[in-house]
Amino acid sequence: MIEHGHEWLCQQIVENASDAIIFADADGVVRLWNGGAERIFGFRADEMVGKSMDPIIPENLRQRHWEGYDQTMKTGRTQYSRNLLAVPALRKDGTRISIEFTIALIRDVNGKLLGPAAILRDVTARWNQDKQLRARLTTLEAQVKKLNAESAS
Repeated sequence: MIEHGHEWLCQQIVENASDAIIFADADGVVRLWNGGAERIFGFRADEMVGKSMDPIIPENLRQRHWEGYDQTMKTGRTQYSRNLLAVPALRKDGTRISIEFTIALIRDVNGKLLGPAAILRDVTARWNQDKQLRARLTTLEAQVKKLNAESAS
């Protein structure tokens, strides 16, 4: 039995999750930045809450991000509530990382869309391993093609 109540439990889950949990309002202003977000992105909550998400979005992707964000706020729908989105992101030190995330659209008691909550995971290590495997596969395929060509002549 939970002694401190439902709200306390939700707060503990969000704050102690190793995944980043970020909530932004309809204008794209960060309102929640949990400990997982601090660990993954390197920004403390007091550096991000009340500000835009731009510091974690690579500059070349910002326009596309905000177009999608605005569309979601207008329609109240996103394909990423069920589909995982994989994109590059930035850490505070400028390091580019790979993240995967889903979106939960948060509404008030009257159904008005307040904004999206994103649950994000750093998948950089896996992405780098996949990249190395793809490079090795390309090299092996080229070697096989060369051997086949040599044996045919």
